[in-house]
Amino acid sequence: MRLFVFGLGYVGRAFAERLRPQGWTLAACARGAEEAERLRAVGVEPIALADPDALVAVLTDAQAILITAPPDAEGCPGLRALVPALARANAFPDWVGYLSTTGVYGDRHGGWVTEQSRLAAQSLEGARRVGAERDWLEVGRGMGLTVTVFRLPGIYGPGRSALDRLRAGEARRIVSPGQVFSRIHVDDVAVGLEASLARPRSGGIYNLCDDEPCPNSAVIAYAADLLGLPLPPEIPLAKANLSPAAMRFYAESKRVSNARAKAELGWRPAYPTYREGLEAIWAANAQPSPSSSSQPQVDAGDPN
Repeated sequence: MRLFVFGLGYVGRAFAERLRPQGWTLAACARGAEEAERLRAVGVEPIALADPDALVAVLTDAQAILITAPPDAEGCPGLRALVPALARANAFPDWVGYLSTTGVYGDRHGGWVTEQSRLAAQSLEGARRVGAERDWLEVGRGMGLTVTVFRLPGIYGPGRSALDRLRAGEARRIVSPGQVFSRIHVDDVAVGLEASLARPRSGGIYNLCDDEPCPNSAVIAYAADLLGLPLPPEIPLAKANLSPAAMRFYAESKRVSNARAKAELGWRPAYPTYREGLEAIWAANAQPSPSSSSQPQVDAGDPN
C-alpha cells in the first residue's frame, strides 16, 4: 500500500507516521535535489514534479493521495499536477484527501458552523480554498474518484504550541472581546484522516476540530500555568501590531462542530480540548521548534 502526499508538511508527516507501521510506503513531491534528499533521509520516496513520467508511475501504484498544499492565484497546484497524471495513469486510488480550512466559513460572530453551513470566506485565501474544494469535488465526480475534503482550524502539536511560544518568549495574550476559535491537535487530524481512509466517502466533507472553542488568551494562560511561567500581559487587538494574515485570523470568530466526523467516521479526538493537548505535549517534554509561530497554523501555512 502506498500513500502519496502533495506537500509533505506538518499534518502530512503525522499522517504518514500513522500509516507506516501498518505496512504503507510513502512518497511525496519534491521541488529540487535538496528537498529530495531530506525526504529520503526520513524514509520517503521523493517524486520530482518536473518529471511527469515519475508522477504517473507513483500514482499508478498509490492507494491513497493527500493534498495539503494551499491554493495560489491559479487554483490548487496539486490539482494542476495530479489530474493530468491520474488520467495518463488511468489510476483510481481508493482515497483522495484534500486539506482545506475552516476559514471558508468566514466570521460567524461566535456562532456554530457545520459542514452544511453557507460558505462565506472573508479573505482572499479563504476564497481560494472555497474554489479549491469545489474543483476537487468536481474532479472526483468527473473522474470517478473518491475525493474527501477536510476543513481544519488552528493546528497545534509538538513544536507548534503555546508551550513552545512561551518558552521562546514569543507568546502574546491578545484580547479581542467575543473572539473564539476552534483548534485541533495534529495527531487528532492524522487519526481523522486514517478513519476516513478506512471508510472512504466520495464527496465527503468533514470538520476536524476539538470539542471546546475558546479565546487565544485562555490557551496561553493554561500553557503558562503548566510551565510555571509568568502570564504574559493582555494586549488589546488594536495595539497588537499583527501581520495582515494574523489580523485576518482575529477578524473571524466562530465555533466549529465536529459532529459529522464523529457520527460518520467513528472518530473521537484524543485531545478533546486544548488542556489535554497541552498536557500531553508538556509531559513529553516537547522542545521549542524553529518552525513555531505566534499564531495557530494549518498545514501549508494557512493561519485559520
